[in-house]
Amino acid sequence: MTSRLERLIDQGVGRVPADIVLKGGSFFDLVTGEIVRSDVAIGGDRIVGTSGTYVGETEIDISGRTVVPGFIDTHLHIESSLVTPHEFDRCVLPYGVTTAICDPHEIANVLGTAGIEFFLDSALETIMDIRVQLSSCVPATHLETAGADLPIERLLPFRHHPKVIGLAEFMNFPGVIHKDPVCMAKLDAFQGGHIDGHAPLLSGNDLNGYLAAGIRTEHECTTATEALEKIRKGMHILVREGSVSKDLAALIPIITERLSPYLALCTDDRNPLDIAEQGHLDHMIRTAIASGVEPLAIYRAASISAARAFGLSDRGLVAPGWRADLVVLDSLESCRAEMVFSAGRRVTDALFSTRKPVAPIGLASVKARPINATHFGVPAREGETSVIGVMPGKIITEHRRYRLPVKGNETAVDLANDIIKVAVIERHGKNGNHANGFVQGFGLKKGAIASTVGHDSHNICVVGVSEDDMARAANRLGEIQGGFVVVEDGKVTGEIALPIAGLMSLEPYENVRDTLHHLRKAAFALGATLEEPFLQLAFLPLPVIPHLKISDRGMVDVDKFALIG
Repeated sequence: MTSRLERLIDQGVGRVPADIVLKGGSFFDLVTGEIVRSDVAIGGDRIVGTSGTYVGETEIDISGRTVVPGFIDTHLHIESSLVTPHEFDRCVLPYGVTTAICDPHEIANVLGTAGIEFFLDSALETIMDIRVQLSSCVPATHLETAGADLPIERLLPFRHHPKVIGLAEFMNFPGVIHKDPVCMAKLDAFQGGHIDGHAPLLSGNDLNGYLAAGIRTEHECTTATEALEKIRKGMHILVREGSVSKDLAALIPIITERLSPYLALCTDDRNPLDIAEQGHLDHMIRTAIASGVEPLAIYRAASISAARAFGLSDRGLVAPGWRADLVVLDSLESCRAEMVFSAGRRVTDALFSTRKPVAPIGLASVKARPINATHFGVPAREGETSVIGVMPGKIITEHRRYRLPVKGNETAVDLANDIIKVAVIERHGKNGNHANGFVQGFGLKKGAIASTVGHDSHNICVVGVSEDDMARAANRLGEIQGGFVVVEDGKVTGEIALPIAGLMSLEPYENVRDTLHHLRKAAFALGATLEEPFLQLAFLPLPVIPHLKISDRGMVDVDKFALIG
């Protein structure tokens, strides 16, 4: 009886027909940069033949098309797509993303190990190969209240799971540099394994100390200068283009053939509406090429370089013996996926129907107490007030200072300078914390927007002009068990329910996409000027990203890593 391995060899030699042969097209050789006219033969889950002519049990004509390796998203939070891993799979795989390396720290911050287990169970069922990095910072810092706490003892049982790659983005870089014992325990346990980084703007000797801990990859570079220093010091840079964080344009100068072995691509956070309107990694690829990047550089970053950075040694090339994750494109420049193969299986609706469902969890996670308008008062003070300065397309915020108007004994909004209120409300049922502040850059002239998606602890975050509308929006989140809400003059004008941990919908991605479209319109009706106001809102409570943020404990000076008194 012929073994599976023997059959693969026979198919490669041509003694027997391959299972599938893509005929009449070409493939992009990421070693030489050549477009090679050739059949591509598939046996089981791997490629068995290239650079020749093959006969297949199934033959597919791809004349005029080019085959490239499947794309690898090297860092993302599937929760931020607002859909379950199963729906993310169905949404993104047809765009050619055959591998996704996720950090489930959003759901882990809400539900702890149960959230990680949900993702691992889902990853065993999805058609796309979802790999998991174990969430390293739950909670992210001591400056906020999370729903869970994951010391190293709770992570180690997952370390050898077949879907686990290593330790996820280590955001507490001050904790690394100053040798915080909790940080040290996690880093020590994963020495010799993969440790993902997260150190925006870190440089010089502090960066050296951070890297000395064995951290090898990072997605937080926002300038070419920052990226080059980190590459020179041995980091593999993950170029990011998400719904909020858009770093591709700034990093175009480093996407070269010379540096491509040290680059990869990621989205971090991208929602179904943006995916429908623009695409996923395919959007990054065609945008880079249109900006003058050599196709070889960007396609390497999208596949083989990404695979090598994370130790996925079986994928990333169109070559015999490699995993048959393949994308059939109309052209390299347009990067439109006409056909996708995942582990040798052609991606179709019928293929998705073979997956077993995974039961949703965390359906009652919003435990915030009801509030009213008086909770949003900010006492008047002498001098200037710290204001979070939002920069479109970036999660970095500025620490701005303004002398704000006073009404009675309270500090008021300043619509002439686009300064409105922001608040974070603890929603895990831990302490009932509530902190208020001011933010500039949303463009709102009325109403309020609220969300339970608030990185990384995912408390309720609300911005608004009217305190009554802010209270209505925050309370509505409790009624629908999480999501996004828009309120104008006391009326809910738009909402999406995200009842899975307050982060993900129970609906198909198409429904989420369509609801997000209406939600944006409701936000724009308030005067919102940001392209993605909801995810931009979600990053205001993230106290590991410079320079000024807000948590349920108060305004946070990230540069000093301390609350503002």
